[in-house]
Amino acid sequence: MPNRIGAAVVGAAALLLATAAPASAEPVTGKADSAGNVIGYQVNVGDGWLATIPTNLLGFTLSDGTQLGTYCVEIHTDIDEERDMVERPWDAYPDEESPFHVNRAKINWVLHHGYPAKGLDALTAQFPDAHDGIDALEAIAATQAAVWHYSDGTDLDRDDPLSGDGSDAQDAADALALYDYLTGGDNKGIGEQPAPALAVSPEELSGAAGERIGPFTVTTSGSVEELTANLPDGVKLTDAAGTELTAATIADGTELYLDVPADAADGDGSFELTASATVDTGRLFVGQDYDNHPTQSLIVAKAERTTLTAGASAEWAAAPTTPPTSTTSTTTTTTAPPVTTTTEATPVPQPKNEDLAETGASVLAPILIGLVLVGAGIGAMFVVRRRKKA
Repeated sequence: MPNRIGAAVVGAAALLLATAAPASAEPVTGKADSAGNVIGYQVNVGDGWLATIPTNLLGFTLSDGTQLGTYCVEIHTDIDEERDMVERPWDAYPDEESPFHVNRAKINWVLHHGYPAKGLDALTAQFPDAHDGIDALEAIAATQAAVWHYSDGTDLDRDDPLSGDGSDAQDAADALALYDYLTGGDNKGIGEQPAPALAVSPEELSGAAGERIGPFTVTTSGSVEELTANLPDGVKLTDAAGTELTAATIADGTELYLDVPADAADGDGSFELTASATVDTGRLFVGQDYDNHPTQSLIVAKAERTTLTAGASAEWAAAPTTPPTSTTSTTTTTTAPPVTTTTEATPVPQPKNEDLAETGASVLAPILIGLVLVGAGIGAMFVVRRRKKA
C-alpha cells in the first residue's frame, strides 16, 4: 500500500507540474546578410576613426527565410555574419551603459518616420524643397545617422554631413533636413511593440479514455493559419463543449482539448499550429552568446510578416474494464417449527438363521416372572406391617 500511495503522489505531482508549466514560445532568430544591404551615403559624425562611417540599410534573414531591413544600434561593434542573432526585448540590449536604454523610444520613432517605413514618395512630399526629391542614398544616411544619435551619442556634422560617394552639397542639404526632422521636437518617442509570439501551454498533458484532455491554451500575437493534427481515429481537437476546432476558430486565448472516445485503447496524439505574425519596426536583435562572441546589435527598420509554429501533445490510458454485473437471486429459507410425531415402534424382524435356535421368548419370560414375584413380596411386607400396627 505505501508503494501505491507513493506512486500516486508522484503521478499527481508530475501532472501538476505538466499542467502548471507554460510553454514558452521559441524566440525569432536570424542572421545578418550583407547580400541584402542597401547602400547609403557615408556620414561624418565625429572625430578620429569614427569621423566618416558608411551607412547601409542592413540585410537580415530570419530562420524562416523572411528578409528584413535593419539599422545598426551599436556603432563600436563589428557585424559577424556567421553569428546567430535572437530577437530580444529592449531591456536585453547588451551594453548597460549605452544611451540606447534612455533613448530607445526615440529610436523607434525615428524608424517609424524614416526610411523605409516611410517610402521615398512620402518623404519627398514631406520635403518639397529637396533637390530632385529625397532619394534612397540620402534617406538611408539621414535615418542611420539619427539612430546613431540616440543609440551611440553621435552628432551629424552640420557643416559637412556627407562625405564622398559622389554626394554633393544638395544631397548633404537633403540628408541634413531629414536628420533634423527625425531628431527634432516632433520626436516624442514610440514605445516597444510586442514580440511576435505563438505558444501552446502546457506542452504535454495526460488523461484517460472517455475524457476531454485539456485545456491547452494558445497565446499568439499573430493569426493562426494552419492546424496539423496527428491523432488516432476517433480522437478530435475540440473546445470545452466538444465542438471540433479548425485553424480559423483558433486565436489568442483559445482553449483546446483532445476529446478521446471512451472505448479508445492506450494511446497518444499531438497537434501543431502555424501562425503568421509581425516582426515589428523597432524590434531588437542581439547576437547569440553575445558575452563570448559579440556582434553588432541590429534594430528592425520596417515591419515584416514571419511564420511561427508551436504545438502540444497528450497521452491517455484506456478506461478500466468494468466486470459484467451478475444477477444473484436471494433465497429466504423459513424454518418451520418442529412437528412432534408419535410413532409406534415396529418390531424389526430378525434375520433367520437356520443353524441357530430362536431364543427371544425364553429369555424374556423369566425376567417378567421375576419382576412379578419381587412385586408380590414387597406388597406382602406392607400388609404384614400394617397388621402389626393395627
